[in-house]
Amino acid sequence: MKNKKRNLIIIGSALLVTILVIGLIKVTSKKDTSGMFGKGKGPAGTTVVTVRSQEAVVQTLKDYVLTNGEVESQSAVEVYPSMSGKISNVNVMLGSHVNKGDVIAYVDPSEPGSNYAKSPVLAPISGSIVSTPLKVGTKVSTSTAVTMIGDIENLQITASVPERYIAELKTGLKAEVGLEAYPGIVFNATVSRVSPVVDKTSRTKEVILNFDKKDSRVNAGMFAKVKLYTTDYAGKLVVAKDAVVQDDDKSYLYVVNDDYTVSKRTVELGKSVDSYIQITDNLMPGERVVIEGMLSLSDGANVNDVANPKPVETKPVETPPAEEKTKEVKE
Repeated sequence: MKNKKRNLIIIGSALLVTILVIGLIKVTSKKDTSGMFGKGKGPAGTTVVTVRSQEAVVQTLKDYVLTNGEVESQSAVEVYPSMSGKISNVNVMLGSHVNKGDVIAYVDPSEPGSNYAKSPVLAPISGSIVSTPLKVGTKVSTSTAVTMIGDIENLQITASVPERYIAELKTGLKAEVGLEAYPGIVFNATVSRVSPVVDKTSRTKEVILNFDKKDSRVNAGMFAKVKLYTTDYAGKLVVAKDAVVQDDDKSYLYVVNDDYTVSKRTVELGKSVDSYIQITDNLMPGERVVIEGMLSLSDGANVNDVANPKPVETKPVETPPAEEKTKEVKE
């Protein structure tokens, strides 16, 4: 009798544990255990993939070339002595303003055993000293530049562009210029001249850019980082490059439908700049393409779009008929 009662207790305990385990499994299965942009369960047990989409829009892509340059005076003249000898005196320093005819330095043409009057080196134009003058005692000839005079009120940028880009170079191109002294600040400039020759040593072509506006913060001699805009690609739909899936030498996009399923479409690609690319066919303006979560998708998959969530369905509130309301008031 005792053994029978013990067996009943064991069987009952086993049944209770089984019921608890089954209940726990059902509760757990209802939870979405997927991570961001992963798979979860939707209505009636359907698999739902969390994605992020982006609207396809017609946009102009601006191609550009990055290069370096130097800020210089637009008009600069090197100053040469009229006689050979040694520099005996220097009357200016870097940045000094001079007028045409001012004495910049003196050259002593004397040789051992002879004594000659010092020869003045005169400024050929008015402006500022934009290169460091030679030091006293330096030997010079009539072909040696003592210094350079320039107009620091009107500055330009001299930059070199690699040979592979020269077909796109022309006057009037716009550029954004950055200076080391002012990080984050953009100075606008325009190409005013393109060299007619390519430097055979560096395989580059020189371009001259003028600042669109005068700015006292810009000084001659500054190092410039130039973003030169070359070509505009307009009239095409543009999406993020990350949206494109490559498979068997074909390009695909996953397009989010109105019922929050996706369609896998073959598309043709156009020009690309930075992280954006043109789509030339099989896509309409305003359609949304998946840009995150594509690796978990297949044609026809259900999605949860975090960038454009599905509207929440709300049930209409039921109101009692007018007769019942009247009856309640009478009571």
